[in-house]
Amino acid sequence: MIKNYIKIAWRNLKRNKAYAAISVIGLALGIACGILIFTLITYHLSFDTFHNNSDRIFRLYTEWHDDGIGKSNGVPQPLGKTFRNDFTLAEKTARVINFHDNLITITKGNEVKKFREENGVAFTEPQYFDILNFPLLKGDKKTVLVQPGEAIITEKIAHKYFGGENAIGKVFRLDNKVNFTITGILKDLPANTDRKQEIYVSYGNMDEYTDKRREDNWGGVYSGSEAFTRLKPTVTMAQGNKAMAEIVKKHYTGRDLKVWFFKLQPLNDMHFNAELDGYADKKYLWALFFIGIFLIITACVNFVNLATAQALNRSKEVGIRKVLGSLPYQLFWQFIAETALITIVAVIVAIGLSYIALPAINHLFQSEMVFNKGQLFVFIIFISIVVIFLSGSYPGLVLARFQPILALKSKLSQKHIGGFSLRRILVVTQFSISQILIIGTIIIVSQLHYSQTADLGFNKDAIVLLPVPQNDKVKLNTMRNRINEVQGVEKVSYCYRPPASQSNNTTGVNFNHRAEEEHWGINTKTADENYIATFGLKLVAGRNFFPADSTREFVVNETFVKKLNLKPQDVIGKMLSINGKSTTAPIVGVVKDFYNYSFHGEISPVCIMPNYGGYSTCAVKINMRNAKASLAAFEKIWNETFPEELYSYQFLDDSINKFYEMDNILLTLIEAFAGIAIVIGCLGLYGLVSFMAVRKTKEIGVRKVLGANIQHVLWLFGKEFTKLLLIAFVIAAPLAWWAMNNYLQDFKYRITIGPGIFLVSILLTFIIASITVGYRSIIAALANPVKSLRSE
Repeated sequence: MIKNYIKIAWRNLKRNKAYAAISVIGLALGIACGILIFTLITYHLSFDTFHNNSDRIFRLYTEWHDDGIGKSNGVPQPLGKTFRNDFTLAEKTARVINFHDNLITITKGNEVKKFREENGVAFTEPQYFDILNFPLLKGDKKTVLVQPGEAIITEKIAHKYFGGENAIGKVFRLDNKVNFTITGILKDLPANTDRKQEIYVSYGNMDEYTDKRREDNWGGVYSGSEAFTRLKPTVTMAQGNKAMAEIVKKHYTGRDLKVWFFKLQPLNDMHFNAELDGYADKKYLWALFFIGIFLIITACVNFVNLATAQALNRSKEVGIRKVLGSLPYQLFWQFIAETALITIVAVIVAIGLSYIALPAINHLFQSEMVFNKGQLFVFIIFISIVVIFLSGSYPGLVLARFQPILALKSKLSQKHIGGFSLRRILVVTQFSISQILIIGTIIIVSQLHYSQTADLGFNKDAIVLLPVPQNDKVKLNTMRNRINEVQGVEKVSYCYRPPASQSNNTTGVNFNHRAEEEHWGINTKTADENYIATFGLKLVAGRNFFPADSTREFVVNETFVKKLNLKPQDVIGKMLSINGKSTTAPIVGVVKDFYNYSFHGEISPVCIMPNYGGYSTCAVKINMRNAKASLAAFEKIWNETFPEELYSYQFLDDSINKFYEMDNILLTLIEAFAGIAIVIGCLGLYGLVSFMAVRKTKEIGVRKVLGANIQHVLWLFGKEFTKLLLIAFVIAAPLAWWAMNNYLQDFKYRITIGPGIFLVSILLTFIIASITVGYRSIIAALANPVKSLRSE
């Protein structure tokens, strides 16, 4: 019987090639999206789950309860050591301090090799590798990183630096400051870990590297300073947090007791917690999950739509089968067999499309996703069964319900297969989903355009950022003078970072010798006297500070003044103390507010002050007409100033665009999925219009004989779908508004969702639908009415 079902199914599909092709393409696109989204979600859910006893591994993090709640994945450097020594709650606790964009220099005889490591270097306590499962291939796990001057690297880095040579015993120099000897080789890190450093060096060299002693510093937090712990099996997270509260009581006094909090973050939360530097917010994974479901539903709806439209063409076949004794369940399973055949072909096509698309997805996310064949097999089997029964059940039941006498007399009509009411619902469902995705795309594009074109309060165009690896006053003055002589250079400034940066310093602030510090922090920006002019900042009160090597004057922003409930003129001449009152100087100017973070975060109080020791960037404002020659000259000057370093540069606008990297990724995905939803919907629409054209052949012929022109015939098709698209829009608009309003909540500065966005969406949908419907409708309208009537 099953063989017979398949044979008949194959014959029917061969007879209706267009119907079969549209069904296969629609299902294949929907299933391919489902496979890719499933792979993406399972990949992100797998991050750092491979560590032994991962449910007992936690990262310590910091909270500040003051003017709101602030969080950092970093902790004061002594916290991990204190937790390890003062409590017996953990099996192991280790500190690790991460740095990025480090220079690695390897000298072999007269040959010097330089490497810029974007993922950087981690100063690590040896217990770190007892907590996290990164296997050591060479070296003694019990002794690596115990002594200062030791390093371990991954296989990949060993091959990069030394080719086929044995890396053990080799020496490299870090940032031209400290030498390290390689004593171990780690297995390459898996793709699904957030621990990206591939070079680990002895924690004992931290103070030598930074020229600062931070072992007793409880007042500052560097985001790269982390601590990990593996609790004992009987110890709970709540007990760990209670111990953190005891540490605060021991090491803080006064108002700090109510401000500083330390807590434990589960390992499985690290990848998804955006507040603590997590990569992927889970709500975006949920959004992708629902988009995947919607696309599969859209494909199934498309299939049901086409199948029910074809049902009348098979009425006589069903009538004969019933007269010959076929039972309803046999007819039902026959149609399920046809659906299964289409689905199997669609799944094969979908798998091929998925393999083609995966490299593009990996490029988009800068990831290394691969298909897990076991998981993928289970998913494909599950999704195939769901699609077969979701798509095939209703058409199968419709066919099985046909009355044989009416079927054989060709007296079945639309009402016997659910009429247009069913297909109206299905078309509305399809285009509601498409319009939700279209509206989402328009809103994300609008927000990103706003973020990238709005007035930031400073000039971001034509500014080149060069690194400053050494704070040698003579070298920096010489380099500035030489750069100023380059044709096309307009202004030059030394600073820590540009006005808006992902790397920021925030500290406590005391205004005018008040009894206690303010209940908010201030973003400190070390810069020379040319900073304001180079970046086009605008003074609203006072003046710029005078040239100086150390902090003798401050310039603050308007938000600083507003936080104090004062006017700009009121703060001029008043004293400002930062960094635990270690730096005190008068305020001499107030600049107009500028965005010092991305639009995801609000403008914070800012102070700008000179300090030669804090400069790490040289910002050069250039004339873009001379850009190529200017950049070549910068490289020559920089290499002559810092011959032992590795040259690099970046334009400021490129740096700012990185703020919205994840938003651009989300936009690309939604654009792709919206396009696929539209294609699937249009395939179904085209199939339905083709069916209508066949069913209305006589009606169109009669209308044309009675004088109807082409416009009247086109409206016969168009009026039906116009109503359906309007209904779809009424359903989609509030759902899209709700979803995108939630998305925009992540931006402190955002667009408003106005009616124009919805008008553009419905207009686009009508244009797409009109093209789809119009082509087939015109063919029907231009048909010879004599032939149409004769065919009946």
